[in-house]
Amino acid sequence: MSEQPPALSADERRDALAGRLYGSIIGAFDLAAVYLGDRLGLYRVLAAEGPLTSAELARHAGLVERYVREWLEHGAATGLLEADGHAAPDPGLRRYHLPTGHESVLVNELDLTYMAPLARQAMAAVRGLPELIEAFERGGGVPWSWYGADVRDTQGAGNRPSYHHLMGSEWLPAVPDVHARLSADPPARVADVACGEGWSSIAIARAYPKVRVDGIDLDEPAIEQARRNVAGTEVADRIAFHVRDAADPALRGAFELVTIFEALHDMAQPVEALRACRGLLAPGGALIVMDENVADSFTAPASDVERLVYGFSLLLCLTNALAESPSVGTGAVMRPATLRAYATAAGFRDVEVLPIENDGWRFYRLHP
Repeated sequence: MSEQPPALSADERRDALAGRLYGSIIGAFDLAAVYLGDRLGLYRVLAAEGPLTSAELARHAGLVERYVREWLEHGAATGLLEADGHAAPDPGLRRYHLPTGHESVLVNELDLTYMAPLARQAMAAVRGLPELIEAFERGGGVPWSWYGADVRDTQGAGNRPSYHHLMGSEWLPAVPDVHARLSADPPARVADVACGEGWSSIAIARAYPKVRVDGIDLDEPAIEQARRNVAGTEVADRIAFHVRDAADPALRGAFELVTIFEALHDMAQPVEALRACRGLLAPGGALIVMDENVADSFTAPASDVERLVYGFSLLLCLTNALAESPSVGTGAVMRPATLRAYATAAGFRDVEVLPIENDGWRFYRLHP
């Protein structure tokens, strides 16, 4: 029998927490710097033109040199960037560049390690803290629309690499009958419900050249951006984006596949949403839901994935759902039992967890 480590004393716990929070504060400033670098296009300029001095970067980006210099010095000090000639007495002579490998994380929009949108979304979430305090005290919530483009755009940009690389190579091929139907004639119709800025819809259409996809969302700015994203692409003639309710009777029974990607937990009334999606299905059609891959039951302390999901749930997802009334207030930590209960109440006979391995996402098939 292996020996258990000795329990920490109160002083050791105190020091460990103080050290953890000190590191978290440094990390929060790193995220803020990434937010600035992403929003202002500084990483993209460095990737394309670097190494650059602060004056050169400011000129390329159309920004004020003194702010750019502080951002560069912070980035080099914390390891996000590297500085050449850092010992030079004149800070204007230092040249800065992205370290090898950092471009994938900070610039390359289709790389599976691309993290800039997640950092930007985290900073947007923190901006809503004063409004969230009011919600704690008075009820209600803070809707997605309050956060503007920072949340809307990063939701799409953060998931886009996975959709691009995995939708047609791993995810949908793991459901053999769905994969076969999407590949067959007559062309299948797909409804991508809560499609946001449309990257999931575009990925489905690219993976399956015969299908026609309808991206449906109630958020008009998101749909406008989705239309811009698809315009001029090779799949533009097979995708239509609509500001529309999935419960529209005109859509009933029209689709061989209905998808909801990372959106069900945000919905104020998920049972009603699933009921509407059930109505969209043609005979033999399939509903696939992708949501966070959290544990089956509450554990503390939890995994890093669950800690991240709880953070976004606390600051964004729960308050967005509670901004509507009535609302069940699911939050981002939607465990399998919760989804099964929603599906049963919506009239589905069974929920299957699909054999798709992914650290961040769990995939469900709901059987009518």
